[in-house]
Amino acid sequence: MNLDPEAERRLVERLKRRDEAAFNVFMRTYKDKVFSLVLRMLGSRAEAEDLTQEVFITVFRSIESFRGDSKLSTWLYRVAVNHCKNRVKYLDRRGRKTSTEIDDAPEAAVSRGGPVTSRVDRPDEATEGVELQEKIRAALAAIDHDHRELIILRDLEGLAYEEIVQITGLPDGTVKSRLHRARAALRDALQRGLGWRLPE
Repeated sequence: MNLDPEAERRLVERLKRRDEAAFNVFMRTYKDKVFSLVLRMLGSRAEAEDLTQEVFITVFRSIESFRGDSKLSTWLYRVAVNHCKNRVKYLDRRGRKTSTEIDDAPEAAVSRGGPVTSRVDRPDEATEGVELQEKIRAALAAIDHDHRELIILRDLEGLAYEEIVQITGLPDGTVKSRLHRARAALRDALQRGLGWRLPE
C-alpha cells in the first residue's frame, strides 16, 4: 500500500510530532515492504527480522531529518539499504556470509533485463519451481553486493530509476551501467549454477 502525497504529508507531520498512532500506521504501511527488501538483501530471515526493527527505530529517531525531497517510502528504502550495507560488512568481518534460505517470498529469474514469472499447478512443477528459486537465490547471493542491491531494487522490488538514484546516491547513468553489469553477473552465476545457456 502506498500513500497519496497529501496523506503522506499529513503522516510525516504527525510522525514529527511523535504521534504514536501515526507510527503504528507507518509500520503497518511499510513494514512488509522493508522486510521483503532486507530479506532479499541479506538472505536470512532472522537477520532480516532484526534489521527491519533497527530500520524503523532509526527512522523514528531521525524523522526530523526527512525534508520531503523524495517520497517517504524512498527515504525509508535508503535507510534500509544503508543498514543492509553495514550489516553485510559486519557479517563479512565476522566471516559469515549471507544465506540463501528458502522463504515465502518467491524470486523470479532475471532475463532480458526484467523478471520472468510463471504459474505452476502440478506438484512436480511446484517442486521444480522451489528448486529453481533456491538456485536463483544462490546465484543472487554469489554476486557482488552492489550488483545484488541494484537487481533487487530494480528487478525484484520494481522501483523506478529515479527512486534508485535517490536511494543509492548514484548518478542515473551509473545506475543503468551498473545494473547492466549486475544482470550479466547474475546471468553468469545462474548459468554456472544451473548449467543453462541464458539469452544475452
